[in-house]
Formats: sequence, C-alpha cells, structure tokens
Amino acid sequence: MSQGSNFVDYVKICCRSGHGGAGSAHLHRDKHTATGGPDGGDGGRGGHVIVKGNAQLWTMLHLKFRKHVIAESGGSGGSATSTGKSGKDEILEVPLGTIAKNAETGEILFEITKDGETKILTPGGRGGLGNWHFKSATQQTPRFAQPGEDGREDWNVLELKVLADVGLVGFPNAGKSTLLSVVSAAKPEIADYAFTTLVPNLGIVAYRDQKSFVMADIPGIIEGASEGKGLGIRFLRHIERNSVLLFMIPADTNRTLTEEYEILLNELEQYNPELMQKPRVLAVTKADLLDDELQQEMKAELPQHIPAIFISSVQQKGLTELKDLLWKAINA
Repeated sequence: MSQGSNFVDYVKICCRSGHGGAGSAHLHRDKHTATGGPDGGDGGRGGHVIVKGNAQLWTMLHLKFRKHVIAESGGSGGSATSTGKSGKDEILEVPLGTIAKNAETGEILFEITKDGETKILTPGGRGGLGNWHFKSATQQTPRFAQPGEDGREDWNVLELKVLADVGLVGFPNAGKSTLLSVVSAAKPEIADYAFTTLVPNLGIVAYRDQKSFVMADIPGIIEGASEGKGLGIRFLRHIERNSVLLFMIPADTNRTLTEEYEILLNELEQYNPELMQKPRVLAVTKADLLDDELQQEMKAELPQHIPAIFISSVQQKGLTELKDLLWKAINA
C-alpha cells in the first residue's frame, strides 16, 4: 500500500453494545428445603465499546474496514444469588489526539490524549435485578425479576488530530518536507510539484542538552482551502493540536512576504479563529537563492509582530537559530 493509503485519520463506525442479562426468578430448593425463599441472581452487564489510547499508533488504518463493532451481551442470573457473566468489552485502540463524535449530531464525546487512557464510547446495558431484591414482609416469595437493559447502537466518528509541538504551515513547495527531513529522522516524500505531501509527517527534532520537540509537516494549504479548495480542510484540523505554528514562505515567492503570510493566516482564521491565539514563528526558506543585498531588502518586507528568520535547509543555514526561536515559543 502507498504511504497515502496507510494514513487514515477519519473512520465512521457503527457501535453496538451488549444487552444486559436477565435477572433470575429462582426460589431456593434443596433436599432439606421444600419452600425456600427467593435467591435469583442479577443479570450480567452488557459489554461496552471502549476507546483506548495507544502511543505506538499514528493512523487508524486498522479500523478503516471495521464498520460494525458488536460487544457481547451479559449472561442471565442464576440460583443462589449468583450474578450472570458480564459481556466482553470491545476495545478500539486509537492514536493519541483522537476525538470521538456522534455521527448524527456532531457532538464531541471525548478526546484521547494519553497512552492507555480509556473512554466508554457506547455503554452496555445494565443487568436485570434478581427476585431476591424484591422480597419484602408482604411479598416473601416474589416470582418475578427484571429483564436486562437493552444495549445501544450508535454511529460514531473517530477523528485524529495530530499532536505536535510545532506545526509547519505553508503553501505547497514552501520547503516544509525538506526542513523536516533535515532537522529530524523523518523521511517525507519530496518533489517539486503541488501536494507532494498527502499525509501529515511527524519528526522528533533534537535540541540542546538532549532536549527534543515534535514537528509535524501538514499538507500544503492553498488559497481557499478553508472553503474546500485543493485538499480543503481535510488536514487543517491537524494544526489545531500544535502548540506553535511555523509559517514557511519560500524566498522565490511571486508575492511579497507579508502578502503570502496574510493569505496563510486568513485561511487558518476562516477555518478556526482560535488558531489566532497560538504562538507563531516565520521562516523564509530557500535563502540560499538570495545574496546579502537582496536578503536585506526582503527583511523590510517581513510582517510585523512575529519572530522571523531566513533559513536554507539545503545548506543547513539558520537552522540552529530557528530551533532556538521555536523552543522559546514552545516554552513561553
């Protein structure tokens, strides 16, 4: 399978939890007791559908073709107040940063952010009470018990939003994949055509004193992406979980640096205004194409109120200073 088909960040699943087991209406009988009282046990709980975080996963490919998840029903109660067996839970392991939603209403149910964290997506039905619960002074031998509660059937959406310290924001061919390949061990596909990157790529960037941070290469944005053009908003949601946004503009852009920065900023604002609250850093890439005089002229075009730096991933110039800026922004 290709890299693109291996990355799955959205699945829609029908989840059916187990029915609760019926309570027992048993009356105690043995060779010494002919007319004993009620001793029917409770029914077992129906199985839950549970979502569990797994830090080793980065995609939901294993869930792509699993459209129906059915948990086991609980067992019926028995004699001697014995409780029925609980139904087996169905556990769906997901990458960290996964959000669960109700597919019909769009309501966000919960988010998984920690390794081993578990949340119940669809709860199983409760087991019915056995007849021993209903014994009283006026009704000493109840011959009835509760049926088990029905399980639920819901259509749910699991949606991954990549968790990273730094998210790379820029138009196609801005040099995002090249930067990630130079400063980390990630090996994204690199070529000179639009939308080379079709999936987010993550890399761990080594910093001073054995420190590190996670960088995410988000597929290229184009003007109108927030309205569905190009790759649309398919990958814009991954930017929501990044701590710092690194805007990347190539030195050979046909626009001014400020114009290109404002277009990128507008696309993010149209998608989610809350992104405007995130710390931002600007890197002008492909600085190896500039001489000192031209670089000084372009510095006058830089947008105000944002830390900016000229870098060259090919010649590895300015990368240490860029890491310093990013580390400062992450820990601000």
